[in-house]
Order: sequence, then structure tokens, then C-alpha cells
Amino acid sequence: MVPVAFIDRARKGLGSPGVAALNTGSRRMMSHRLTAVEEFPSMDSMRDRAREIRLYSLAHLDELLARFTDEVEAQGGHVFFAADGEEAIGYIRRLAERENVGRIVKSKSMVTEEIHLNDALEAGEFEVVETDLGEFIIQLSGDTPSHIIAPVMHKTRQDVGRLFADKLDVEYTDDPQELNGIARSHLRQIFLDADMGISGCNVAIAESGTVSLVTNEGNGRLTTTAPRVHVAIMGMERIVPTLGDAAVILEVLARSATGQKLSVYTSLITGPRRPEEPDGPDEFHVVILDNGRSRVLGGDTAEILACIRCGACLNVCPVYREAGGHAYGFTYSGPIGAVLVPSLLGLEDWHDLPYASSLCGACLDACPVRIDLPELLLRLRRDAVAQGYPPPGLERVIGWYAGLATRPALWRTALRAAGLGSKVLGRKGWISSLPGKGAAWTDHRDLPRPATRPFHARWKERNGGT
Repeated sequence: MVPVAFIDRARKGLGSPGVAALNTGSRRMMSHRLTAVEEFPSMDSMRDRAREIRLYSLAHLDELLARFTDEVEAQGGHVFFAADGEEAIGYIRRLAERENVGRIVKSKSMVTEEIHLNDALEAGEFEVVETDLGEFIIQLSGDTPSHIIAPVMHKTRQDVGRLFADKLDVEYTDDPQELNGIARSHLRQIFLDADMGISGCNVAIAESGTVSLVTNEGNGRLTTTAPRVHVAIMGMERIVPTLGDAAVILEVLARSATGQKLSVYTSLITGPRRPEEPDGPDEFHVVILDNGRSRVLGGDTAEILACIRCGACLNVCPVYREAGGHAYGFTYSGPIGAVLVPSLLGLEDWHDLPYASSLCGACLDACPVRIDLPELLLRLRRDAVAQGYPPPGLERVIGWYAGLATRPALWRTALRAAGLGSKVLGRKGWISSLPGKGAAWTDHRDLPRPATRPFHARWKERNGGT
């Protein structure tokens, strides 16, 4: 059994420089999103429309995928349906062997992280090079992503400067423009020598068999056009009916992700290179991955498949910002990860993730397609308890509470004791240090001081002592 240890993983990150950097970056992206939303009066109605499109697409997934497949093949492309990661990897590996591929370049793709594609291809002696700057840094450092759109948010520019000096044999610099230039110079020839490009897919369009790719660096365009073989891999839920529907999704995606009106590069790829076209791949393949999504679609958390992977829920989540992305133990982190990972992989090994949330509702407010993440987290908590995985210590705490709450005299005594204790421990309405296990909270944040006079005493006074 895989050890379930969100709390243990979170402890490693609490107060660390990496999580501090992630917290700063998340707050900056949250601020950019709020500004972008204020400047776009139609955002609310656009979010409603985006939600309608995503829910319609999930309800008609079989029809849309069939239409998409027909259109891709009509354009000269190939479609492969993979039941799981093993089948997806097997298809790509066989294709690479058949095409005598040596070097593979990749643009950012969380679904390839989900199935550990790089490890599998490198074990087959293919050279795989990440070309998104964040993923390139992750690959060089042997790390894993901490954010679904900014995978290296937990590293500072000084960390990156030292990494490049060590791995790329360049002079140390922590200037962001110089670091970008170093990466660009290093990757340029790699693009030109690559035999295969592997990309993800932000939105697939059923009516035309088109794959849409959103990046800010241009590496996605090079990955999909320079090599002679292009493979796009997508979760089966990433589809919408029409180009107009895709435009709505792109409107809310960029604003919610980075606060941009539109990402710098939005590529629409339909089939391989035509005979009259000078550039583009000779072969175009789309791998559509299930990997548990069919099961999720028929369950209580199906709405999570409407997610468009903007990362807004991560940026506003107080638990994610304090614990960091690595605390979630898998590719997807934050509120989306706390729902998606146990939904895809089961609660046996991931039953602690639904508790990695304060249920404050900030994720629901931020979600551009209005996914009710708090409700989905509660459903997973219910299922975890039903399957025999209650949160550690909860039954004992509930027992203590029931013992107090059902004995009025004891309850009032406990309230008076809490009020007196808060006077001793609290300063200006906050408690900054608790003894024993309470220190697990106050070591990293202050706790609001309990009221010195309980509610029932105030109520009694207000009603003339009755």
C-alpha cells in the first residue's frame, strides 16, 4: 500500500523557502486574475457560458469524440484511444520505433506527467527534452511540478541561476531575461534536430478535428511544427463541439490563469502538413486518454472533468499556499488535485487529500466554470468514511465534543475556561503560540482568539436575563 501522508509531506514544505516563493507567486497570479476580471465586464456571463459548454461536452462525450476522430482522420491524421497510461505509452513508443525516432521534444503537458511518459520513453533509450521553460528547469533539476500551469513556482531566480551554471556550464546569473536567453539558446538546435514533438491539448474541437494549444513562450508551436512527427495527447474530457465554443473557453482560460486577455501563443492544429505547405509534421497523431475518466464520469464527482486547468483554484487556496504543491503527492495539486486524484486513482491510497481544504469556498469563487469544489470535497470525505477511512483522531474529538455538549454545566465550565485561557494566551485578538499539539497551527500562523464571553451569555443579557 502506498503510504498516505499529506500531513507528513506538508510538514516538509511548511515555512521552507520553496513554499514561500510559491506563496508569493500564487498571490501575484491571483492579483493579476482579479485585475483582468475587473477589466472584463462580461466575465460573469462568459463564465456561465463556459460552464454550459463544458457540461454539455461531458454529457455528449461519446458523440463529440466520434466526430473529432472522423475529422482528424479525414485530414490525414490518426487517433488512438488509450484505456490507461500503459496503452498510451505503448502506442507512442511503437510509433517512435517505427519512425526511427531518436530525439523527442515536448511542450508542457500535465497529462503526460500523469502517466509518467518521460520516464517510460527514456527507459526505451529515447532522448526526451522538455521545452517549456518551467518544465525544462524541472527536468534539469530532477524535480516535479508544484503548480499545474507554473510548474517551477517553488524555485527562485537564484535557484535557477545556480542550476543553469551547474547543468549547462554557463556563468551564474539570476537576471530573468538572461536566464530566458540561456534556455532559448540551449534549446534552439534541439528543436531543429528533433524527430518527434509531443504536446498536450488545451481544447480539442470536434467539428474540425482541431487541437488547440496555449503557451506563452512559443515552444508549443516549434514542438508541433519542426519535428516530422507530432503526437498530441489529451484527456478524453478536453473536447468542445465548435470553434466558437473553444473561443469562449480561451476567453476565460487566460484571464483566470495568468490575468492575460489572451495567452501569447494560441495554436490551432488541424492534421499534418499539406503538400503545398512548407512547414509542419508529416505525421499527426492524437492519443485520447481515459485512465479512469470514464469511471469518474459516471460518479458523484463527474463535474471535476469540466475543469479547464487554469490553476485559479490553487492560487486562492490557503492550504495550497502554505503547504505547497508537492504536499499533494501527485501531478495535480491544490483543490483540483484534492478532488481529481482520489477520483481517478481511488480513495484507498488518497483518502487524505479531500481533507486538504478549509472549505472556505475561495476555489468556487475563482473557478471560471464554477465547479463546486467544496461540495465535491465533501462527497469524497463522505465516501472515504463509508469505505473505512475516517480522518485520524476525528472520532475521538467528536466523542469529546459530544461529552461536553450534552452536559450543560460541563459545557459552560469549558467555555469559561476557554475564555480565561484566551485572555492569557491572546494578544490583540490573536493567539500566536499554543502548547502541545496546538503548536502545529501556531508555528506557522496565528489563531483567532475565542470570545471571552460565550454567545449564550450575550444572548441572555440581551433578553433581560432570560
